[in-house]
Formats: sequence, structure tokens, C-alpha cells
Amino acid sequence: MSIYEEIRQEKDRLVQIRRDLHAHPELGWKEFRTQEIICKELESLQIPYEKVCKTGVIAVIKTEYDHPVIALRADMDALPIEEKNDVKYASETPHCMHACGHDCHVAWLLTVARILKKHSAELRCTVKFIFQPAEEIIEGAREMSKLSQLDDVDHIFGAHAWIEVPVGKFSIQEGPRFASADNFTIKIKGQSAHGAQPQDAIDAIVVAGGVIQAIQSIVSRSISPLDSGVVTIGTMNGGSSSNIIADEVEMTGTVRCFNLDVQNQIEEKIREISNKVASAYGAKCEVQYIRCTPAVINQPFETAMLKNAITKVFGNDSIYSLEKTMGGEDFAWFLQKIPGSYVRVGARNENTGKCWPHHSNRFDIDEEALINGATILCELALSVGKE
Repeated sequence: MSIYEEIRQEKDRLVQIRRDLHAHPELGWKEFRTQEIICKELESLQIPYEKVCKTGVIAVIKTEYDHPVIALRADMDALPIEEKNDVKYASETPHCMHACGHDCHVAWLLTVARILKKHSAELRCTVKFIFQPAEEIIEGAREMSKLSQLDDVDHIFGAHAWIEVPVGKFSIQEGPRFASADNFTIKIKGQSAHGAQPQDAIDAIVVAGGVIQAIQSIVSRSISPLDSGVVTIGTMNGGSSSNIIADEVEMTGTVRCFNLDVQNQIEEKIREISNKVASAYGAKCEVQYIRCTPAVINQPFETAMLKNAITKVFGNDSIYSLEKTMGGEDFAWFLQKIPGSYVRVGARNENTGKCWPHHSNRFDIDEEALINGATILCELALSVGKE
């Protein structure tokens, strides 16, 4: 019996776990119920594990092969969204929903653990299972990547149920796949006065407008057109009344790119432009810039490993061409320490209405993706050292 057929026999249990997690979503660093489900499943399989980073879990199937050690990662957390799907497994938690597929990732990684435990005598590597909290708030991977339990890992792999890819297809390519994601806050401090007496004021709103306009020139005029980047101002707050000139404005935004040099350049320009524009108006400026996650850059060797596992089971036609995305993914923190690769597993089925975008209140997947995601990770682990 093939691995795919074995996992298909586990479909009812796999779907049950996913739907239970979907009905009981938990936000980042609050995944205590999810953690307990993971631990109980691992205990039933007699797979040793540790609770780490508050709500995370690391488990291991250790074999006679101390190396290579591969790690398989699943993120766990949900989003602060009110679900609008009319399904029996819809979220029972107000304003909280698995709108990105992390419930799928936990369910299929637990299934991978179950199958690999059964086939542990065939493994020519040691396998670690990383159940990571707080991906949606871009914090969990950074914390878990610091753990000594990962010091011996030779290769790391992640997989994401992806609604832009048809079910049965897989997007896997070396090089940049997800952008770095940084956040920044700009505070403009001017001087308040009556709205009818602007000569007595330094209008923080006018200053903020100048800063916004100038910042938008960074990508078009400071970055090479052969590179790519995004600078977005998402919020702006200031002022208290229509006839009072605001003395303070706070803006927040995000920066996305694929190149560390570009990332450094954009940060430097945001600081420089904000301070110079504010100074020209006689205002003061404070810039706080936070590096949230690097870019996900798939390494050639690990990407080939994943691609071989996919095509072995699903054939060459299952590889789906999908452009890299400016979306962020904190799996990148693991890649700063360990070579690895990340695959997007097709979950779209327009015939059944499973085509709403990630982070939508109607997001859902074709559950065949659960079988497919579990299959390629199992096949990957079982192929290590045999080719």
C-alpha cells in the first residue's frame, strides 16, 4: 500500500481533527487547547514531545540515524475574524477564525507523525515536528528558532494550504517566495493653535501629508527598478476637533521586499525622509521601525527534495506555477538558521465554493488538500537517505 493510500485511509480522522480545531480557534500565544490536542495525540502515538515557548510543541521520532535530522513545521494560531461560513464546523469562538489554514497544518502534521511512527523502522533520518504558535502576529517562529532543540536540525520544511492553487496541485520553487515584513510607526509633533490662526501653529496633519507623499517616492525613485518593494501607510491618527490645529499625528505602516539590501535601504530612507520633511516644517519626528520577519527564500537542495517527493506521488503535472507573494511568513526565521524550503499545497475548488481568499471571513478549503499535504511530507521524510 502506498503512503497516499495509507493517508487516505486516515481521512476521517484527519478531517475530524481539522474540523475540531476549526470550530475552536485560538489567537497567537493563546493556543492552549490546540496544544493539549497535539500533546494527547502524540501521547497516544508514544512520540516524545516537549511543550515550548508557552503554547508550542516540539516532538521527535528518533531513529538509529542521528543525522540527517529533518524538521517539519505547522503553525497553530487563528485570526481575529468573525466567521461567516454556514458549516457545522464553523468557529464557536466569537471574533476568532481559522481564516488562513493553520488548522489544516496542525491536522496534517499530526497525521504525518502517525504514519511515520508506523514506518519508523524505514526512516533513514530523525524527524522533528514543530508545532508553532503566533505566526499571524509574526512572533512565534522568531522565538522557536532560538531553541536549542533545533540546533541539530539539518533541513527544515513547511507547507501551507493555499487557496490560489487548485486542489491536487503544488507550488514549489527555489528562491524568494514570501517577502520580508516590517512595521513602522511615525510620530509627528507640531504645535497646536486655533484653526483660524494657523500662523501660531505647526500643523502636524500638514506635516504628515508631506511625509506620506515623500515616502511614496522611495520605491519609485530610490530603489532599483530591477528590485521590488512596497511601502504602505495603513493608519493615520491625529487631531481632536475641526477648529483646532493638530499638534500630533501618529502613522503606522508596513514595508515588504525580498532583498536585505533593499530592506535596509527602505528603512534608512523612511527615517531620513520623515525627519527632513518634519524639520522643514519646524516640527519634530520620531520613527520606530520593527523588523518582523525576513523573506522566505527556498534553498535549492531542500526545494529539490520537496519537488521530488511531490512528483513521485502526484506526477510532474502537479507542479503549479505561482508567482512569489508580497505577503509575509515567519517561517523565514527558521531559514535564517537552517536550510529549508516551503511549499504551497493546493486547496482551491471553485465547484464547491472553496475559493475565498486567505483572511476572508468565508475562507475554507477543499479537504482533499489535507490528504495531499500529509502525503508529500510523509513521502519527503521517507525518501531522505534513499536517493
